Amino acid sequence: MLASWYDAQGPAADVLHVGELPDPVPGPDEVRVRVTVSGVNPGDTKKRRGWLGSSMPFPRVIPHSDAAGVIDAVGDQVDAHRVGQRVWVYGAQSYRPFGTAAQYTVVPDHQAVPLPDHLSDELGASLGIPGITAHRTVFADGPVDGRLVLVHGVLGGVGSLAAQLAHWAGATVIATVRRTADLDHVDPAVAHAVALDTGEPAAAIRSYAPRGVDRIIEVALSDNADLDNAVAANNAVIAAYATRADRTEIPFWPLLFNNVTLRLLGSDDFPAEAKRQAARDLTSAAAVGALTVAVGDRYPLDDIAKAHDRVDAGGGHGRILLTVPQ
Repeated sequence: MLASWYDAQGPAADVLHVGELPDPVPGPDEVRVRVTVSGVNPGDTKKRRGWLGSSMPFPRVIPHSDAAGVIDAVGDQVDAHRVGQRVWVYGAQSYRPFGTAAQYTVVPDHQAVPLPDHLSDELGASLGIPGITAHRTVFADGPVDGRLVLVHGVLGGVGSLAAQLAHWAGATVIATVRRTADLDHVDPAVAHAVALDTGEPAAAIRSYAPRGVDRIIEVALSDNADLDNAVAANNAVIAAYATRADRTEIPFWPLLFNNVTLRLLGSDDFPAEAKRQAARDLTSAAAVGALTVAVGDRYPLDDIAKAHDRVDAGGGHGRILLTVPQ
């Protein structure tokens, strides 16, 4: 099969190779997926770079955890009727060496989720890491029906899906963008939008949530800790999946007196059942049109280094995808 891989960590252009590797064979309880579209996440490029001192987990890595495609082979103990089924894939390179930047990937049966025929491969390849992370940020602390949910970074991959999932589940959603110029990119049917470059973002958020917000979905805790403190309701939850400063400061005593819970979320190690529930809910929400994903740049598999560099540079507001030749 045609695949991309790296045998050492480093800059994309230096370590990513594209060529032929043996076709993988599914083992017991596994399926093989012929990949059509592979999603590129910041986590994929961080692993490749050795972010935070991480080392090579395996001698050779085929990157990327997310994809869409068609099951073409199954292992023992898997229903043979799954062959030919369109699926979206998550976790392909989570604690496994060979991900989705290839014509074929092998994953545990439950990590290849049926993709309804009316949904695109591009959407399917965008539901894995960002979708499951978004789901966990919204629902880890229970239902949000009737709650006020603040989503920071709503134009990002996780933030966009978190806002849509919260809206789908019955929450009133308030969403932030960095710049006033970005307000027009937020769907008013999903969320009330607030720009952080306004003079008083806390007051703007409080205008929609006078008693404070119940849940805060946080992409930059180091930047927003004081703002979050200013708008959190008593017993609120801050669900943080990223920060800019490795050692992040928080206004401890005000948050304590407000009985705020700080939940830190690392997607590779979510409970297995939480991932399965996320997969079910993401598919259900997408099937009824409640989830959309903005697709940014698309690259052929041969240009994977350019795709990684684009993600490392910030990626813009759209999902970065690889098209895999058939």
